[in-house]
Amino acid sequence: MHALGKILKKGLINTNGKWKYVWRVFVIILLNVLIIAVFAKAGSPVQTLSKYGSSGTEVRQIQTRLKQWGYYNGSVDGIYGSATKSAVASFQNKNGLTADGVAGPATLSKIGLPSGGSTGGTGGYSASDVALLAKVISAEARGEPYVGQVAVGGVILNRIKHPSFPNTLAGVIYQPGAFSCLNDGGIDAAVSDSAYRAARDAMNGWDPSGGAIYYYNPAKATSKWIWSRPVITVIGDHRFCS
Repeated sequence: MHALGKILKKGLINTNGKWKYVWRVFVIILLNVLIIAVFAKAGSPVQTLSKYGSSGTEVRQIQTRLKQWGYYNGSVDGIYGSATKSAVASFQNKNGLTADGVAGPATLSKIGLPSGGSTGGTGGYSASDVALLAKVISAEARGEPYVGQVAVGGVILNRIKHPSFPNTLAGVIYQPGAFSCLNDGGIDAAVSDSAYRAARDAMNGWDPSGGAIYYYNPAKATSKWIWSRPVITVIGDHRFCS
């Protein structure tokens, strides 16, 4: 810009009309460059993260997962304090990540949350799929802790990938004898809001069941076969097994 000013002052552009015209062109070009830069930045992917001092839904989900896995012992309050930072660092160290206590994209992916801070996706499933999965979760896990509701959703989705079950969500859910709520009318009951959230969390990759393809309530189960299945984890009143 200083060089252009010197050129102008030397008389290469020596009339007021041309002076004003050149500066107008220069200003217009400069504004266009700035506008292009702003839009380019806005259109590029932004990697958000949770760190010390953050708060909100993503932090609560991080705390919920780490609490379930034994890394975090504090309250699930959605506030990223020193206890959450320490828990994240421990999780990172255990999983071969840089233990900086910051939940960036790589850490969120390991935890089972979508990177970039978004928690509203559904892993490529349709809205009707979300609604169907939520109905089953609500009917099968009503009264269970939230992580247990997500785990039931995880079992259903695990079955889709397992060779012993149908390879579609509807196929798994409507497989004869698969879920008691289809026989006792429970699936037609009002769906809880938490079941919708649990369905989305499961579809986004969170699987507290640890890869289970079965679950049962030992206080109600009468099948000797289901009792013989290896237990992976226990959440609330349900045992999740392979």
